[in-house]
Amino acid sequence: MSSSRPMRIAPSNGATAGAELSVAALFTLIWESLADVLGTAATATLLRRAAKRATLRCAELTDLAIDREKLEYRYTLPPAWANGDSRAPVALRELVAELRPLLVELTGPVVFRRLERIPELRKRGIISAPEEEQP
Repeated sequence: MSSSRPMRIAPSNGATAGAELSVAALFTLIWESLADVLGTAATATLLRRAAKRATLRCAELTDLAIDREKLEYRYTLPPAWANGDSRAPVALRELVAELRPLLVELTGPVVFRRLERIPELRKRGIISAPEEEQP
């Protein structure tokens, strides 16, 4: 069931010490990290494009919507991302896999390395550790 209202979850929402973040919170980490460097318009454009490409492998991403409301961007996430569905990290992993070449083409490796340094994304297998940290 999809909500007509955008689901926007802060990274710390629902997480206690040692608890895993929801996939929605992981998406928020990605959004905020990219928006901090690129701005919300570029972040929205890149994530929409990555989602469109990844939808071919993960139909769940058709439920991801990023829309502009007045001067702000809002996103609606797939319902499974809030309830801890075990398939949800796969969808986010596919999204990030499509995001990587877009970011590298536009910014070189700099912005993607920023995502690689987010421990929660590495812990859940959404993204690999930065190359210089790998054994």
